[in-house]
Amino acid sequence: MGLFDFMIQDIAIDLGTANTLIIHNDKVVVDQPSIVAIDRKTEKVIAVGIRAQQMQGKAHSGIKTIRPLKDGVIADFGASEQMIRELVRTIPNLRSRWFSPSLRMVICIPSGITQVEERAVKDSAEQIGAKEVYLIHEPMAAAIGIGIDVLEPKGNMVIDIGGGTTEIAVLALGGIVCDKSIKVAGDVFTDDIVYYMRTQHNLFVGERTAEKIKINVGSAVEELENPPEDYAVQGRDLMTGKPKQVLVSCGEIAKALNKSIIQVEDAVMQALAMTPPELAADIYNTGIYLAGGGSMLRGLDDRISKKTELPVYVAEDPLRAVVRGTGIALKNIESFSFLMK
Repeated sequence: MGLFDFMIQDIAIDLGTANTLIIHNDKVVVDQPSIVAIDRKTEKVIAVGIRAQQMQGKAHSGIKTIRPLKDGVIADFGASEQMIRELVRTIPNLRSRWFSPSLRMVICIPSGITQVEERAVKDSAEQIGAKEVYLIHEPMAAAIGIGIDVLEPKGNMVIDIGGGTTEIAVLALGGIVCDKSIKVAGDVFTDDIVYYMRTQHNLFVGERTAEKIKINVGSAVEELENPPEDYAVQGRDLMTGKPKQVLVSCGEIAKALNKSIIQVEDAVMQALAMTPPELAADIYNTGIYLAGGGSMLRGLDDRISKKTELPVYVAEDPLRAVVRGTGIALKNIESFSFLMK
């Protein structure tokens, strides 16, 4: 058994639109942006993750930066395969070995994914040496990561707001009873901020700057009890072409994100409307759980709570709830095998 363990290594992957996280030996060993930098002439990968992100929006014409995943699924098969390969190589325990062990992987996928998209994920994993590949749906992984007993005959609603999609699911008895997936999530919030800065401040900002605005002063409500300080944003003035700086407040960003957050609220209400009555009674008692990077938006839990008239709880360390759940499912693969594909 010891030799078998030595030959096969288990890794759990949260292959996200914005970030890729990998768990090995119960620890998060990789947490990097899902970005690849490629040399246009040779088509070779120059950098992945943080190094590639640093090049985003700053590279010359000889380098292109690609985000291989769009809306939670693989958009560029070649780039995603190379990104996974490079990130797996950075795992300390695997890097120090003199041979490449066989890999057993559990990868989480959006609940609204098609069979073709599932195949693309499996193919990417197999191309980098995975002998066994299992897929688990993101809301299920998030629920396990939050600490919910998904095998109980009890309804729980989980909302996972990632980079590309917002996954809303009602879970009971180890299955997804009803779900709603919309392509309104972190990336759309970022685009909303870029548009707002352009139309309200005549300031052209890049994706990375918009992301920083979202992290520093992003809000779902205009009035916060403890609002963050106004954030200084630098970009290009659309009128003069000169670099300039403006201050933005959380109230402004709440206005910028309002339309997209209304879409998230509507999707939550649609999911609740599809929920069987017995499970709806359970959700009334247990409330709604939020996970994913988007759930860290200030005031979002209060806003969804007011809309649904239900208690809303944000997961502890929401960014890692999905990969933590994927890791638990991998560790207890025999108990959770029926949840996987």
